[in-house]
Order: sequence, then C-alpha cells, then structure tokens
Amino acid sequence: MAFKRVDGRKFNELRPITAKVGVIPNADGSAIFAFGDNIAIAAVYGPRQLHPQHMQDPKKAYLRVNYDLLSFSVSDRKRPGPNRRAQEISKATEWALSPVIDLSLFPGNVIDVQIYILQADAGTRTAGINAASMALAHAGIPMRDLICSVAAGKQDKELILDLSKEEEDFEEGEGATDFAMAKVANSDEFTLLQLDGKIPPERVKEVLSLVADSAKEIYEAQKKALKEVVTHGNGSN
Repeated sequence: MAFKRVDGRKFNELRPITAKVGVIPNADGSAIFAFGDNIAIAAVYGPRQLHPQHMQDPKKAYLRVNYDLLSFSVSDRKRPGPNRRAQEISKATEWALSPVIDLSLFPGNVIDVQIYILQADAGTRTAGINAASMALAHAGIPMRDLICSVAAGKQDKELILDLSKEEEDFEEGEGATDFAMAKVANSDEFTLLQLDGKIPPERVKEVLSLVADSAKEIYEAQKKALKEVVTHGNGSN
C-alpha cells in the first residue's frame, strides 16, 4: 500500500505553490509566496544609507531582515510585535539569503527586508525565505541566484516534505522534527540547515536529496513570477 499523508499528498509532494511579485506599490521590490494556506509576503527597501552613521560598514551593505507573524495569521491570536522566535527566524533568514547577494557593491548602506506571515500553516520561515528571495530580485539587488527553501519532517518514521500544521501537530506526540533548509537554486550549495528534533545521521543525505528535488519546483514558480513582471510590466513601481 502506497504511503499517504494526512492531506493525501505523497511523501515528497509540496503543497500547491502560489508566487507573485510586485504586490506592494511603495516597496523597491515585493513578493508573495505560499505553500497551500501558508502565506508569506516580503518587501524590500533599499539599498539606502544606514543610520545612525556609526553602524555603517565602509566595505559592504548591511542586510537587515525582519520576520513577523501578523496577529490574525494564527487561530490563537498572538500579541503584536516580534518575539524571540521571530527574532531567531529573522536572523536565520538573513543567513540564508546573504550568500547570494553581493553586499560589497553598497558600502555604508542597508537593505531592509520585511517579511510578514499573512496566514500560518507550518513552514512559515521557508515561505518567508522564498518570498524574500523573489522580492530582492524584483528590487534589482544583484544576486548570483535565487534561494529556494522548504522544511522536512517525519510521519510514521517516513521522511516527508513541507509539513502542514495538522502534520506538525500529529508529530508532536512522538517528538516533532522540523528540518528547515534553504538552497541556492542552481547549485548544490545549502545556505541554511536548521534542525529542531531528531533525524538519524544516516538519513540526512536522503533529506537533502528530497529538498534538492523540490527546490526545482520552487525555483520554477519563482522564476515564472519574475518573468511575468518583465513580460507584462510592473504596475507596482
């Protein structure tokens, strides 16, 4: 009998992807990315001069990421404003994106990336990274490639991709595993490997292979959204 997940997907199947750029008119670049009902929006402002001046780096720009769950994005209403988890994800997103950006081109400047989760259904950090990668490209920030991100976990000892909230909750009884990863689209290089929980060391290569395959699908969605702006024009700027 074929393995079936809670929502009927195959073990290596992503939720339906939605990707679009140019969604925030006053941003230098913006994008929305969704895995099913898990929806992230990102806006990029800059490069612009960093204030206060003593924080400026004369050799490169500062990539400043802010991630936050909007209070209405979850069923249990959260307190407005960033918390410790949001700060951790902001920093992880910065690490995931920085390797593909040539920050040396903008010394003394800052590039601000604002990520907001409009609707949360597990995997919010990965959807946010995908949206931010598209928004940076839309803003014209020099990048050597896009970043593609997705999380893996387990269900009945089977490795699965892109867990939904229902699957995350199902896992918790046996020790939840959340392995968030980010990959350079056209390279074997991973820019983020963040594991909460346990995966046997001998299965890590298997997980990386699953993510590498799914990254191709994410990249195609990102690329299509960016090409549509070039083809049809950008009404946001």
